Amino acid sequence: MTPSRTTLRAAIGTLSAAVLATTTLTVAPAHAAPAPDRTTAATAARPTATGSPTLRFVDIAGAGGTPLKANVFTPAGADATRRYPLIVLPTSWAMPQVEYLVQARKLAATGYVVLGYNSRGFWQSGGQIETAGPKDIADASKVIDWALAHTPADPHEVGMAGVSYGAGISLLAAASDKRIKAVAALSGWADLIDSIYSGHTPHLQAAAVLGGAGELTGRPSPELRQILKDFLSANMAKEKELIAWARKRSPATYLDRINANGAAILLGNAWGDSLFPPNQYAAFFEKLKGPKRLEFRPGDHATAEGLGLLGLPNDTWNDTERWFDHYLKGVDNGIDREPPVLLKSRSTGAYEGYRSWRDVPSAHRRIALDGSHRIRTGLDSGADGGLIFLSSMLDQFLRLPPMASIPLLPRSAAAVWQSAPYPSGQRVRGTTRLHTTVTSTAPSGTAIAYLYDVGPLGLGKLVTHAPVTFHDRTPGRPFGIDLDLFATAYDVPAGHRLAVVVDTVDPLYIAQNPDGARLTFSSPAGDPSYVSVPVRD
Repeated sequence: MTPSRTTLRAAIGTLSAAVLATTTLTVAPAHAAPAPDRTTAATAARPTATGSPTLRFVDIAGAGGTPLKANVFTPAGADATRRYPLIVLPTSWAMPQVEYLVQARKLAATGYVVLGYNSRGFWQSGGQIETAGPKDIADASKVIDWALAHTPADPHEVGMAGVSYGAGISLLAAASDKRIKAVAALSGWADLIDSIYSGHTPHLQAAAVLGGAGELTGRPSPELRQILKDFLSANMAKEKELIAWARKRSPATYLDRINANGAAILLGNAWGDSLFPPNQYAAFFEKLKGPKRLEFRPGDHATAEGLGLLGLPNDTWNDTERWFDHYLKGVDNGIDREPPVLLKSRSTGAYEGYRSWRDVPSAHRRIALDGSHRIRTGLDSGADGGLIFLSSMLDQFLRLPPMASIPLLPRSAAAVWQSAPYPSGQRVRGTTRLHTTVTSTAPSGTAIAYLYDVGPLGLGKLVTHAPVTFHDRTPGRPFGIDLDLFATAYDVPAGHRLAVVVDTVDPLYIAQNPDGARLTFSSPAGDPSYVSVPVRD
């Protein structure tokens, strides 16, 4: 359910009041300041401010003159003789410009100029929602231009950060604007196709939430409305257009430019992100050539850093500040010498560091998918990925992932395989991969694969899952499927089993199974079916 305007405004008012109570607010015209040379910037951008930062609310002309509502914090005592690193914060999807006030004030108190602005098409900013299109990226550069002309910001030390939509815009801007030296992209996307259309399967709840929130808080462009209409109707005639639209808005498309510009990039996400699952961030991270860091924590979309927006202690924002301190201020805080991959276990809450994403698992455990299993499509077996936001938040805070009684799953609707009980605990780390052979009675179909941790009584706790959809297959002819399940960090206790379940219905996705169709999963002698589970010994 999307929150009402009244609820959103009440929350915004509470957040604004909390920040303004401890912030000096001025409405005086911004002063222009000449840009210093590189030597001056190197020495002037280091100080830590004392006293309360100054907050101003301003209007900035974005691309094409579109007005963008913004706020800017300036360190206490700033004047035209000193320069401070600049951090630009585009808002998340459907969020107002006050989203980052708490974190912006904290950063400004340590010596940054911090400018947050409402992305075009949302709330009081002008224009229409372009979904991180070219106008949004041009807006980011216009905002940097304004900050350099109207604040004591250092043109040589520019950073961008954001949550969700702001993360995507920040990464895309780093590909087009060479002035950006550091980025913190939190709960964002690198590949929009692999985020909401993974396995060629429309992510129903994710798209519906985004579309509903956009209509409530902004002005979607005609293009976005048509894209959502085609997406939610699973209009395969429009698939090429959908993919082209998403590719244009994917930072992974511009990887070469990002690497050439050399910005230091911090990527943060949650294991259970319902909008932007972790696989696409991990793949993007491995291809980055400059300074980089990847952090995965338990939770759902934006929940790993969400409490930090309210001023509560938060590891994600702490690391974001350390990232900027090192790469914009030059502070030797050791973050560049730490393992670049930081994972937090869903089971223990402990942090683990790794040299790369490839180094996360030390071994793989295979579960043979033996025999032949024939299931009817379109029937809900009881295995599913849960509900958007709610299920992963329950896992994050209470360690209660979606559950299913594995012995009671109807074998007419779900294919089930189980490992033997493990004599010792299994630390699942990374991306589980499934390979199987499928024979369908219809040319199109959808299957969802689940991996469960099964206790002695047969109750399964969801470890990970992923959907896959196929088209244009010859009925009755076997074909292979390879599927990467969503990456995770989960500890299976000693004495438990792992179960693999495949069915055809999940409330998170739009399944494309014709009425009366059947799917058969087999394991040919020359091409055995299996699931490969990554573990850390």
